Amino acid sequence: MSKQSTGSAPSEATRAEGRLGPADRVENWRRLGSEEFDVVVIGGGVTGAGAALDAATRGLRVALVESRDLASGTSSRSSKLFHGGLRYLEQLEFNLVREALRERELMLTTLAPHLVKPVSFLYPLTHRVWERPYTAAGLFLYDTMGGARSVPGQKHLTRAGALRMVPALKRDALIGGIRYYDAQADDARHTMTVARTAARYGAVVTTSTQVIGFLREADRIAGVRVRDVETGAETEVRAQAVINATGVWTDELQKLSGGRGRFRVRASKGVHIVVPRDRIVAETGMILRTEKSVLFVIPWGSHWIVGTTDTDWNLDLAHPAATKKDIDYILEHVNTVLATPLTHDDIEGVYAGLRPLLAGESEESSKLSREHAVAHVAPGLVAIAGGKYTTYRVMAADAVDAVASDVSGRIARSITDKVPLLGADGYHALVNQADQLAGKHGVHPYRIRHLLDRYGSQVHEVLALAEERPELLKPVPSAPNYLQAEVVFACSHEGALHLEDVLTRRTRISIEYPHRGVDCAEPVARLMSDVLGWDDERIAREVDVYVRRVEAERDSQTQPDDEAADAKRSAAPEARAKLVEPGS
Repeated sequence: MSKQSTGSAPSEATRAEGRLGPADRVENWRRLGSEEFDVVVIGGGVTGAGAALDAATRGLRVALVESRDLASGTSSRSSKLFHGGLRYLEQLEFNLVREALRERELMLTTLAPHLVKPVSFLYPLTHRVWERPYTAAGLFLYDTMGGARSVPGQKHLTRAGALRMVPALKRDALIGGIRYYDAQADDARHTMTVARTAARYGAVVTTSTQVIGFLREADRIAGVRVRDVETGAETEVRAQAVINATGVWTDELQKLSGGRGRFRVRASKGVHIVVPRDRIVAETGMILRTEKSVLFVIPWGSHWIVGTTDTDWNLDLAHPAATKKDIDYILEHVNTVLATPLTHDDIEGVYAGLRPLLAGESEESSKLSREHAVAHVAPGLVAIAGGKYTTYRVMAADAVDAVASDVSGRIARSITDKVPLLGADGYHALVNQADQLAGKHGVHPYRIRHLLDRYGSQVHEVLALAEERPELLKPVPSAPNYLQAEVVFACSHEGALHLEDVLTRRTRISIEYPHRGVDCAEPVARLMSDVLGWDDERIAREVDVYVRRVEAERDSQTQPDDEAADAKRSAAPEARAKLVEPGS
């Protein structure tokens, strides 16, 4: 039987929008402490957001709590690809690849066509005779597994053909090439949209809400105790089941619950650099083999993202730091094939993220499986970890399936393969109407297309903000790729509470401009203040915290090793001042 929410609920209009504005946050905090839920999900990354959406669309009463911001951990720091994982074919993980390619197809066609787009890659061939048929056989599987139909198949190229496609390559770096397709998305925007879609279907979504303890009834977990790290307020959230979807924090939350985990999670650091598009002359991305793994060169608007590294990380989980060694590794490997080498001066942005890998006894992190695991670690408590971004929806469904024995009554099967994300509905028609929309609002059509690929059909809500404030259709100072309306919308609808939420996740200003957001920090903070009610003192604090964050990241990226980089990065203050790390 399905469940119905009890108690006061947001207005139908608010719920239909999936809005996460300041008033919605106040109401959601009240609901956390006054209602009883079927499921509480801990963790606002893509897996937690996906679990909240899965549970809500099955008719369960669900709350999602996140101690920082949506996608503030791993889910904003990936390679930003929806991909099958070509290298996993070599590891014979056919089921993982098939599953991931099915998910890629769903995203492109049904669930998020506004957010997930096809992207091509050149695979340079360097060995004669055996490599082309070997790689072609793998790519044939890649082109056909999982129902993949929405991207073109592989195309074989001579050396001359490959060099025409990627003039930036050294002539002796390849003997030919094969072009194939995958898909990409802005991971942070996608995760936030999954969470807002969950809210649209009734989930109570609250950020800056830290779990500080677990509730028990006899031998069962019966909910969580949470602290609002903005105000310091605390409340108890009662639920029949709790899902721990905290990624690299899985073990810490497990200790807090007082139980032993069924698996360990190992954090593997992946670093990416961002360089201007004109530094690599190419019509396509590239995938390059390294001695340990692969290196991607990924088109990203007017930039390239180049990465990644794959090393163990045992320090601050919230703020993994890139070192000079990490950056040198990326530059060294990409420069083996580039006719004009990249230098440190070319780098516009750097970001480091942690993969939550299921730990083996002695395996290198690059060899650990990207399969996920779900464990019933105590009555009323399920943990999920491992996996990869692309398969978040499958992981989420497995986690909700696992709590079925803890929730009274029968629960419906997962239907998220049929639930488009917020903004998908009507997207394709609006793309065809971009010129009319541009004329109506007095902006260039490329602006409308940019907005459509970030908001989909919610573009109307973004543009509506400018009806009474036409200045919001002007670009953000020192970050002209974004409109000022997007900053306001981030606060009024998308749950942004701090300057870093907007500059690093609702937009990607922090990695797309050499100033990393510092030059536009004050004007962005003033735009946010209109929605969040900040005074001049609060604006100054937000700017100061963000500037010190950027300075600490820059300093860490000049350090020789993880320990030195971590010390520099950890010196920056937290935007969420009342947040306390687990175990500290």
